[in-house]
Amino acid sequence: MPALLPRGGPPRLLAVATLVTMTGYGVYLTAGVLYFTRAVHLPAGQVGAGLTIAGAVSLAAGIPFGHLADRHGARTVYALTLVLGAISMTGLCLARDFWSFVAFASLGAAAQTAGPAARSPLVQEYGGDRPAEFRGYLRSVTNLGIALGALLAGWGVAADTRNAYLLLIGGSAVSYAASTAIVLFLPAVPPRPAGAGPRWIALRDRPYLVLTLLDGVLAIQYRVLTAAVPLWLVARTTAPNWTISGVMVVNTVIVVFFQVRASRRIDTTRAGAVAFRRAGFAFFAACVGIAAMAGAPTWLALVLLLAAVIVHTIGELWQAAGGFELSFTLAPPHAVGQYQGLFGMGLGLGVTLGPAVLIALCITWGTPGWLVIGGVFAATGLAVPAVVRWAEHDRSRPGVVEPQVA
Repeated sequence: MPALLPRGGPPRLLAVATLVTMTGYGVYLTAGVLYFTRAVHLPAGQVGAGLTIAGAVSLAAGIPFGHLADRHGARTVYALTLVLGAISMTGLCLARDFWSFVAFASLGAAAQTAGPAARSPLVQEYGGDRPAEFRGYLRSVTNLGIALGALLAGWGVAADTRNAYLLLIGGSAVSYAASTAIVLFLPAVPPRPAGAGPRWIALRDRPYLVLTLLDGVLAIQYRVLTAAVPLWLVARTTAPNWTISGVMVVNTVIVVFFQVRASRRIDTTRAGAVAFRRAGFAFFAACVGIAAMAGAPTWLALVLLLAAVIVHTIGELWQAAGGFELSFTLAPPHAVGQYQGLFGMGLGLGVTLGPAVLIALCITWGTPGWLVIGGVFAATGLAVPAVVRWAEHDRSRPGVVEPQVA
């Protein structure tokens, strides 16, 4: 565990705040749907529709909150996003109908999306010369927190009573409030003076927009292990059902213990671009392995599954580390929050659309669908180095002080 913690002072304090927040979020992720259906008594279709609405609303939250963090101080704005998270969890404890559920779920999703964007100037400040490496620390802590939250939620799910679910969601609200208090102990980071040019500069930076789109396409991979693989294992393979949980355990352990190490080796834009390219090939190889499980004997299916999960997670480490490096390095210092908010939109869009895309291709179509989506991942990774060269060319032209404006 000490190897997972950054150096003392503000970086460690921010890591602790992240751990507390994500533990509460992990509780909500694990028990939320069951709370809405079994305690609030909403139909499953309404819960699905409401969470889709909440996800769509949250996509627009990153850029404005990131901009506020740039202009008015990241500590205060980040604390505000945590307060909104606490309000949303408290409101969900009081929700009694569909619309109150949608309102508070949307507020919580927006706060969850806005938080990393508002936090990014803090990461830039406390990360020193290697903010991408510090962001790698925080991703490891994030995964650890979600795993702890899932374990805590297991008690409430086993009890399966309204009071147990209320205690879990209420505990999530307390975690957000506690994180707010921790963040307020951080030293203030002064706002960055605005640069010359338009206010919403990130939306006019064409290379960065294309990079965000490519990262969003690759972000569909985050739903491979959580949405496509469980359905594939049950419907098309002879693997036992307990392997569904095993998939997430293997993925989480690798991310928690190796994300920092992967981020340390990716310290230039070229290395970041190469990491994306490698990630695309890793995802393709994993998709081929998962497709090959169909009809295989149980022992072979288990071997293929383990290999595919490990290779896929290595690709995930490369994509995340490459994204940390490129998203920070290619952003101007005075607009880090705004740029991180934009980059997060690509991730959010990929994660939101991922289940529908993967189910349509991989589950409905079958083996050919796995090969198609794997090919899309590989082609997307191959395109990133060219976009990075385009972005560097724009920033190196004589007399150009701002990114190319569309």
